[in-house]
Amino acid sequence: MQTLLAGVLAVFGFAPFGMYPLTVVALLVLFRVWQRCGSAAQAARAGFIFGMGLFSFGVGWVYVALHDYGYMHPLLAITATLLFAALVSSPLALAGYVLLRIRTSERVRVLLLMPALWVMAEWLRGLMFTGFPWLAFGYSQVADSPLLGYAPLFGVYGVSLAVAVSAAALLFVSRVRLSAAGGIALGGVCALWLLGAVLQHVAWTQPYGAPLRVSLLQGNIAQDEKFAQEKLIGSLETYRRLAQSSDARLIIMPETAIPLLRRNVPPYYQEILRDHVRQNGGDILIGVFEKEGDRYFNSVYSLGSAESQHYRKDHLVPFGEFIPMRGMLGWFINEVLRIPMGDLASGGDTQAPLDVAGQKVAVNICYEDVFGEEIIRPLPQATLLVNVTNDAWYGESNAAVQHNQMSQMRALETGRMMLRATNTGVTSVIATDGQVLAQLPQHREGVLTAVVQGYSGSTPYVRWGNVAVLLLLALMLGAAARYSRL
Repeated sequence: MQTLLAGVLAVFGFAPFGMYPLTVVALLVLFRVWQRCGSAAQAARAGFIFGMGLFSFGVGWVYVALHDYGYMHPLLAITATLLFAALVSSPLALAGYVLLRIRTSERVRVLLLMPALWVMAEWLRGLMFTGFPWLAFGYSQVADSPLLGYAPLFGVYGVSLAVAVSAAALLFVSRVRLSAAGGIALGGVCALWLLGAVLQHVAWTQPYGAPLRVSLLQGNIAQDEKFAQEKLIGSLETYRRLAQSSDARLIIMPETAIPLLRRNVPPYYQEILRDHVRQNGGDILIGVFEKEGDRYFNSVYSLGSAESQHYRKDHLVPFGEFIPMRGMLGWFINEVLRIPMGDLASGGDTQAPLDVAGQKVAVNICYEDVFGEEIIRPLPQATLLVNVTNDAWYGESNAAVQHNQMSQMRALETGRMMLRATNTGVTSVIATDGQVLAQLPQHREGVLTAVVQGYSGSTPYVRWGNVAVLLLLALMLGAAARYSRL
């Protein structure tokens, strides 16, 4: 029960609660339990139970998507949500198992193996079954923790490592109390946090071009109305009205704001939008579906002063946007969940930034902004990041604010401003230091207008990606192996 409650406690470190020290405390509890385990099976069970507390409580909004909008029976939706939590908890069970299978001293196990294996488990979770890095502990430190100084160097997993090292060192101090080793460990934690605070004052990137006036549109179209044929004209009218109310040089609509194939968008409607943004001297980004041959894409395309360009979503969500093992599971999407456009094609991972409104804009769609190693692909060429999202699938849960927190981490990692245009929220403007400069209230129609700045240059994370933190983890595991042989 202690381990389960620790997992639940960790959720309060993330948005919307923002009590970031609690993730250190929660991890300290898990590490203490691992320290007391007598077998690999016990440690695996402890890691799994911690994960069940973390994910059942932290991403329980999966139930909303399955039941409220996927029309799944409540018992089936609850079962599916718990099974999902169990699946993403499995890397923590593996970490606990490996921890106790390695024969070494208590000091090495606590100070090296525990933090390294924790972050390895997070990294693995970000890869398995196309990846689910949600609630990686580094995100809990956005946007007030001193540890955020490590984000431009090592990314979110580097910040997670700093959290895990802090928890391990505090556990070690609690065991050795007033010894010299305990003093060194405590001093190391203080130095780690102090250095993180200092690193926050380093400017890794430089302003590019003139400041730009942008407007982010939030239509607040209910998910159960979004694809209803009788609501289509109302949706088109809402976004036309919002767009024409803006004098910004760059106007951005949310993901699939127009729930049509691009070729089916009325020509007169496109002409109205094009003429308006040309009068503003800029461009508009429009979320639609596109078709090429027999393949469908979740896309964003531009209209306005620049030549029309498009971006097609690369990283698709299994079961939501593509069907794994389609021959066996296609019925699940079509008959059980009834998700519109649930079998899309990937746009590829080599797409160039859009050259619009005097900036080079790297667009990412919905879930893509939770993968830092993918966001850096169009960098350093891109000068602005844009995320278009529809989190209406998750109702009034914490999903949208957690998602926005991950976008804040992307801004920190890249040294670029992030502009988020969403259907129901969180629509926001995020600075290069991860701070939210402005945002609209959730679940309300509105236009968020702000002056933003493009940036050029590269942070260390843009150059290295996750390689740097993986090398750190390899060094820690190598050192643990070496000490184990002594």
